[in-house]
Amino acid sequence: MKGIIAGQAATVNDTCTDCGSFVDIGAVIDEQDTMLELSFAGAQAEIEASKMLERAQARFSQTQGNIVKNDVGVILKLVFDVSVEKMIFQLENGL
Repeated sequence: MKGIIAGQAATVNDTCTDCGSFVDIGAVIDEQDTMLELSFAGAQAEIEASKMLERAQARFSQTQGNIVKNDVGVILKLVFDVSVEKMIFQLENGL
């Protein structure tokens, strides 16, 4: 830990002064993690998946989506342009 802190530029501050913990942002956010899979079941599964797809594309216009039917209901696969969009969408929608 001390080696990492000593090796970084003086302008970098990645410690929490309140809790004393060290955070490596790369460990929290993976830039390649852009796909979100959501499962929907029941009679309204396809309608709910379509609404969620519309919500994602309204919020982030570059988002691509695919609805796949299965035995239980449907799976919505959302591919966001960047990983932070996925994270924001999950937080905004309580996912």
